Amino acid sequence: MLPKFALKSEISIPIHVVESDKLDLLVEKLDINAWVKANAFVADLGQILILPNSNGTISSVLVGWGKKSVRLRGRHHMGSVALKLPKGTYEIVSGLSGLDLEHAHLAWVLAAYTFDRYKKKPGSLAILKASESIDTKRILIEAEGDFLTRDLINTPSNDMGPDALEDAFCKIAKKHKAKVTVIKGDDLLKNNFPMIHAVGRASDQAPRLLDMRWGKKSDPKVTLVGKGVCFDTGGLNIKPTASMGLMKKDMGGSATVLGLAHMIMSLQLNVHLRVIVPAVENSISANAYRPQDILLSRKGLSVEINHTDAEGRLVLADALALADEDKPDLLVCNATLTGAARVALGPDVPPFFTDDDELANEIEKASIFSADPLWRMPFWDPYEELIQPDVADLDNAPKGGFGGAITAALFLRRFVVQAKSFVHLDLYGWCPVAKPARTHGGACQSARAMLSVIEARYE
Repeated sequence: MLPKFALKSEISIPIHVVESDKLDLLVEKLDINAWVKANAFVADLGQILILPNSNGTISSVLVGWGKKSVRLRGRHHMGSVALKLPKGTYEIVSGLSGLDLEHAHLAWVLAAYTFDRYKKKPGSLAILKASESIDTKRILIEAEGDFLTRDLINTPSNDMGPDALEDAFCKIAKKHKAKVTVIKGDDLLKNNFPMIHAVGRASDQAPRLLDMRWGKKSDPKVTLVGKGVCFDTGGLNIKPTASMGLMKKDMGGSATVLGLAHMIMSLQLNVHLRVIVPAVENSISANAYRPQDILLSRKGLSVEINHTDAEGRLVLADALALADEDKPDLLVCNATLTGAARVALGPDVPPFFTDDDELANEIEKASIFSADPLWRMPFWDPYEELIQPDVADLDNAPKGGFGGAITAALFLRRFVVQAKSFVHLDLYGWCPVAKPARTHGGACQSARAMLSVIEARYE
């Protein structure tokens, strides 16, 4: 399912977007005072009022935009409007401009997403005709990347195991004429990816490392690493039922980097892009890795396993070590890594970690500009002692549980020393309750913000 706008040749129903404190002016201009009062329309955020023609068809639509003082910044409110309107083609003709108008168009398109692989569902019946000032190509590319990410996350693990994730990875690469290398099964040991192998060897689908390259080698190097744990049982430290229910989304990091990669390649950005995904299933069998095992990583650091449910940082460590060897200009790590991040910031605001203050400022600005919320959390150096056990270089699951998102980020940072800039994003990858432009289910978080950062840095 591809996002779309109505053809420019189509006749459209005008939409007037109005803030509540400007409603009186619009009512007077359109001479609709009696109709507005009869329908108790006060221009609250997301409220709609259909204005009829004398023949019973729709003349135009008023969309309430609330008060600036209470309207939450960065929310795609037009997405909820798109789902309320009856069948037809609409066009926003007044009330929004600039970035607000762009966000409204993107929100409308994003709201049309449906996951119908297993059950056919009606799509949105209201179609938007793009305003003249809108870069529709850019918006549709962003929406395609978003839809791709959501589709991958929403697909259950019986149809999105390591084999299927590899297929999706290769399909994106083929579409954009990128080069792919796959290292699979025991070849991971031969090529020095011992922790990816250890985490994934208990599954009946072999663990693997997926590696994609695109663009000119002379361009700035941008490397995206995404956690591809296609299902996480917790390993021998098995998760309780409540915690295992959403583990099909534990490959949300890989889904996000594929969505972002699609955006970058579709826009033909001047970067040398590399995408690395360790694709595994953290399963249980006689050869599963165990608590108190000590694993050697690609980087040579030894890791004591104090909990087999802290597997994401293990596979990412080997993948980040590989990425770091290439000395990228920007290394981005995306992972559905810790519940602690959700406790700290909730499901809608993923934290990011970086030592690069300039990069942090760019991400913060981009998150606002793109209406793609992110929040900086610290690589807090005093917590380093928490990830240093007596018997190995690193502990994959420090006791106590305090600062879990930070200690996980510190663990990953140990494997990055040569990249010019590094950022780790701890995503949730899921929308627990439907919101404007976001259906319940898989969520594409951080991709649009990071796209803006990459464009600003290298275009």
